[in-house]
Amino acid sequence: MKIALTNNAVAAPRRIAPTAILAASVVVGLVHAASAASDVQLAIKNQAFQPNTLTIPAGQTVRIMVTNEDVLPAEFESSDFNREKVIPGGTQIPVYVGPLSPGTYSFFNDFHPQSTGKLIVKPAKR
Repeated sequence: MKIALTNNAVAAPRRIAPTAILAASVVVGLVHAASAASDVQLAIKNQAFQPNTLTIPAGQTVRIMVTNEDVLPAEFESSDFNREKVIPGGTQIPVYVGPLSPGTYSFFNDFHPQSTGKLIVKPAKR
């Protein structure tokens, strides 16, 4: 019986051109700048959302930075845009929303249901 051996050649590593590295750095920087520009701040204080109305642009992903200033945990929840995040007391977490169509969406604190808020999604400016 004869066994055939195959040649499993290993490809030499490729060099990345400096212009490709520069281009990738620029893209990453632009993405970071765009995401920072679309941050929205939301606080939970005395078990209430402050502000209780947020406005964001339609068709974009927005990061809502939720800061729980209370000692008790809170839960940022919305059935309208399908989010549910627990925020321990004294902490801050990001909640990503969108892209959404224009309209008004509600959210609430599931641990304190009378604490509610609105998310107003405005059409993009042309």
